[in-house]
Amino acid sequence: MGRYLNSSTPYALYQGEANQPYFVDKSLLLTELFPVLDAGNQHICITRPRRFGKTIMANMIAAFLSKKVDSDSIFGKLKIADNSKYKEYRNKYNVISIDFSKISRSCDSYADYIGKIETTLIRDLKKEHPQIEVYEDDSAADVLETIFEECNQERFVFVLDEWDFIFHKDFINEENKKQYIQFLSNLLKDRPYVQMTYMTGILPIAKYSDGSELNMFDEYDMACKEKYSEYFGFLDEEVDQLYDIYKKITKNPKILRSELKEWYDGYRAAAGDYLYNPRSVVCALRDNQLANYWTSSGTYDSIFNYIKGNIADVRNDLVLMVAGEHVPAKMQQYAATANALHTKDQIYSAMVVYGLLTYENGKVFIPNKELMDKFAEVIQREPSLGNVYKLAKESGRMLAATKAGDTKTMAELLEYAHNTHSPLTLYNNEAERASIIRWVYLKALDFYRIEREDKAGIGYVDFIFYPFQKNDDAIIIELKVNHSADEAIQQIKDRQYALRFEGKFGEKAEYTGRILAVGIAYHKDDIKKLHECKVEVLREKIV
Repeated sequence: MGRYLNSSTPYALYQGEANQPYFVDKSLLLTELFPVLDAGNQHICITRPRRFGKTIMANMIAAFLSKKVDSDSIFGKLKIADNSKYKEYRNKYNVISIDFSKISRSCDSYADYIGKIETTLIRDLKKEHPQIEVYEDDSAADVLETIFEECNQERFVFVLDEWDFIFHKDFINEENKKQYIQFLSNLLKDRPYVQMTYMTGILPIAKYSDGSELNMFDEYDMACKEKYSEYFGFLDEEVDQLYDIYKKITKNPKILRSELKEWYDGYRAAAGDYLYNPRSVVCALRDNQLANYWTSSGTYDSIFNYIKGNIADVRNDLVLMVAGEHVPAKMQQYAATANALHTKDQIYSAMVVYGLLTYENGKVFIPNKELMDKFAEVIQREPSLGNVYKLAKESGRMLAATKAGDTKTMAELLEYAHNTHSPLTLYNNEAERASIIRWVYLKALDFYRIEREDKAGIGYVDFIFYPFQKNDDAIIIELKVNHSADEAIQQIKDRQYALRFEGKFGEKAEYTGRILAVGIAYHKDDIKKLHECKVEVLREKIV
């Protein structure tokens, strides 16, 4: 299990991060903790989705505060070094640093798991304080209390990472969870030896029994609490800096700055900032490739595990969210800790906690392409979603029909979408009109960057499909209500939307495939002919 008391591991790990080319300096978080340290016996729990920098921050705090190593070689180069209290706090504390995700290979029960943690901590304390008397039945809390009483009121900073890791293990039952909460309470609550507890994880602190066991913690999540928001996830200006580094050190840079935003931005913090998933940004720049990094790093096929808890109520919302719309929801902070999720609000709240959705102004939505692709993938393989699944599967046929100019098939598929999905039946507003295009062309997400209301020519076009392969067909779509498909095509021509794919004067065009104008007309008042489609080639492929 390693060493917990004044371990050099956090220093080594944070040093490794600080030496990476795509390192972002978040050291000013430490200034937020100085008053907490001064107050004493304070407890903070910061929860964020996976891969949002929680472990890096935990290692940073332990490396800065611990007596074990002089960390000036790292922090002397960072923003924190300019703080007037830098030397006063650096490497002045006894730090107990525990990563609860570091589990022994032989561990197959809660008793074994927590027993190894407690045994290791007691071992470290005895080694540092050989003069104290330790009894066989002493808990770690007993030993720490003895040290406080007999060693000049010595106090400790606790840095606890992945506090909720054990909740996800198969060998843990509900009684074990209660025992674990009681273990943390016994270790930390109302203990004179606690200078500060800094704890991180995904889940908010579960409220068992009367909720009093860990009520000494101040909890900070991303959706509802503003404090500490800027230290987890990347801000726009931080990604700008990383992108500048990327252009300098990458031999043949293939990623556009706008693509990083499209793929990895969009998480909303309560403080008002939009945040990028930090791991995904770093991986993309490092690999010189846009890809789905974050959702492939854990058990994020659990998207459907949440959805299936209430398929009937969630299905229509899925239609809207995959279409890029925001759906009303009431955040229930502790829903993610529940054994079963039944209501939409519970399901969406849990998905926000895990980073599958984000939350803003009373609504939830899919934040970016990385997650949108994952939702689309899940939807296309889950037959229990009924018509939603069927439409998703048919979306590949819609794309093929469009490229082939098969307007009959296009109209049939639009009719199917219209008749089977209640949010798509009215076309009363922009959201409803956008939804049907997003859904009938869902498969196109594999091949295109799809922009809605994009600036092109002398106006804003309903949809533009930018192909990932620059020699593939580019698609411009205009949707009309109670007007003809011919009128939609004519608007595309008159407003010169195709200029979006043409090169500047005297320059070679970036997109060399065909440019297709697609007019889709919906006739509210004509029962016999609800949908009309037309496809026209505006430019042939450039050879």
